[in-house]
Amino acid sequence: MANSSRIQNVVPRPGFSALHRLRKKRKGQRMRDPLDDLLLKTLTSQRAMEERFLQMEERRFQRDLDAEERRMQLEQRRFELEREHEFRMFNVFAQMLSILKQSHSGSSSVAMPRGLDFSQALSEIEGMGGRGGNLQEMRVRLLAKRRVDVHGFCNPSGFQRSPYLSARGNFASIFQGSSEEGYKAYHADKYDEDKNPNGIINFGTSENKLCFDLMSKRLTQADMNVIDPPLLQYPDWKGHLFLREEVARFLTYYCKAPAPLKAENVIVLNGCGSLFSALATVLCDPGEAVLIATPFYGGITQSVFLYGNVKLVYVYLDSKITGTNTRPFQLTVEKLEKALQDARAEGVTVRALILLNPQNPLGDIYSLSELRDYLEFAKRHELHVIVDEIYMLSVFDESATFHSVLGMDRLPDPQRTHVMWGISKDFAVSGIRFGTLYTENQDVANAVASLCYFHGVCGPVQHKVAQLLRDRDWINQVYLRANHARLKAAHTYVTDELKTLGVPFLNRNAGFFVWIDFRKYLKTGTFEEELLLWKRFLDNKVLLSCGKAFECSEPGWFRIIFADKTHRLQLGMQRIRKVLEEHEQEILAEEKEQPCQSDQDGKADSTDEVIFVSRHQEPTCASSSSLGDLIGLLQQQMRSSDWLQKNTAEQFAQEKPEIYDVFSKLVGKQ
Repeated sequence: MANSSRIQNVVPRPGFSALHRLRKKRKGQRMRDPLDDLLLKTLTSQRAMEERFLQMEERRFQRDLDAEERRMQLEQRRFELEREHEFRMFNVFAQMLSILKQSHSGSSSVAMPRGLDFSQALSEIEGMGGRGGNLQEMRVRLLAKRRVDVHGFCNPSGFQRSPYLSARGNFASIFQGSSEEGYKAYHADKYDEDKNPNGIINFGTSENKLCFDLMSKRLTQADMNVIDPPLLQYPDWKGHLFLREEVARFLTYYCKAPAPLKAENVIVLNGCGSLFSALATVLCDPGEAVLIATPFYGGITQSVFLYGNVKLVYVYLDSKITGTNTRPFQLTVEKLEKALQDARAEGVTVRALILLNPQNPLGDIYSLSELRDYLEFAKRHELHVIVDEIYMLSVFDESATFHSVLGMDRLPDPQRTHVMWGISKDFAVSGIRFGTLYTENQDVANAVASLCYFHGVCGPVQHKVAQLLRDRDWINQVYLRANHARLKAAHTYVTDELKTLGVPFLNRNAGFFVWIDFRKYLKTGTFEEELLLWKRFLDNKVLLSCGKAFECSEPGWFRIIFADKTHRLQLGMQRIRKVLEEHEQEILAEEKEQPCQSDQDGKADSTDEVIFVSRHQEPTCASSSSLGDLIGLLQQQMRSSDWLQKNTAEQFAQEKPEIYDVFSKLVGKQ
């Protein structure tokens, strides 16, 4: 090219024959041209440089492979050393915990501030087996490390940090509790009477499946199907005014508020889970904490901790009846005070208290005096109180009375009291995401409202909910009557089955669940054994919720949902019976050579609220256990000065025949 260019620039362009003669003439001189020589050298050098570059790339790539292999070997060795160190530390921790438990007097409700920040949690998970290892061992170590697995357990098996995610994104990607694991399995293998009769029956998800007929009929009536232009436009982020006004009237009526509640204090979001997330965000800074009694609905952990990086300080409750505890798992101000002080001693800032009323999973309904005590405690310590009353219309027995915080004559600290409610439970429509917050604090209301942009409810659904809530006659005369009757019948069926099995349980009259004591079916009384029993139920195609999912302090408690159709309840209870009988036979076979012990540790105290009927006839242990339970019941009730006057033997036999029968049999054996 250089040569041709030079020719064109020096002489006029010749014809073909002339050019041919010129080239032939200069052929001998062509290789001696400096430009041609320079071009040849340049091309040769370029080829050599490319070959050299390729060789360097190959060597660098090989070095990278060798370095990566060495790095992996070093990481594996470091990981093994960390595992050995953590195992030694866990042994020390376990011994310390055992000593503390032995020396601890009174209730075992000591709470530790729970939840680390996401980067800490992630580094701990990676250090505990993020690249493999036995999942059971990892769960044990997670328990020892202030339980980073705050919702039951994480699932770090095979985990590697993703370069595309933040620290909390990585943590969220592996965050998995037993409820999520079971829920996923259920959706992959749902029971269907016709299509999949061997599928999983779901007694784990708190849904009311008894009133679909009533709700589907009401929600498809003509007044529900309205699509006005405003419903298809952006609303006030707090919710359409017509809906907030209807919510205020609804809560005024059913919460028995002493004065009309105001629409300006109402905020609407897509479910109470979103409300927990929003309130945690606006009331707490990352790393601060809220106080909550265990066991509690585990979904709160996801909303508060996983979503907002707000810690949970647990107030551990237990099943024992003592002088200050008149019922199992009783929440007292003393336990709240201790948990709060322990958290502050560890440098944790607590901003709020969460109360569930009626309580999930216990089914407890707090009395007015208890509510007042809890709110006064919060006021003394300048804590916000988040009161979740989502089951307030699901009290299915007339003997139980629900008291809403909004029905109190005077709130100790109205500017720090925030009440939540939604339609998913009370109206059996968990698929319609609707929750509402009532707060008199306009700063809190405005802050939460700013987050409603992310958690809004679509216009047509807001219209349907408003129509539903204003139909007071249908609610009172049709829906609530049928719903309460069906809940009561289902509850009676399940509890009768538990009595037949001889399984202790809390006898409550609110919610969709029964809190069951399966501790006698655990061989070692550990959360690992509880998880194995939970998996055994799941393997036999029935999904329950284990106590660890609710952060229960005592292994072996389970929650069962009874708000389901009769045929599913019957089949589900058959599967539960099969698992328990097989498990019990295995335990009896292992303990056959062991002498019968009379130690009652780990047994639930039996009161009028904890029903225990033994179906075993091994005389010594069964009789002493039943007699001890009966004595505990009589001692508790006789504390009332007029108990003996009101309870003759005949009345006792009529009102509590199952206990009277046990008593009669035991007396006959003495």
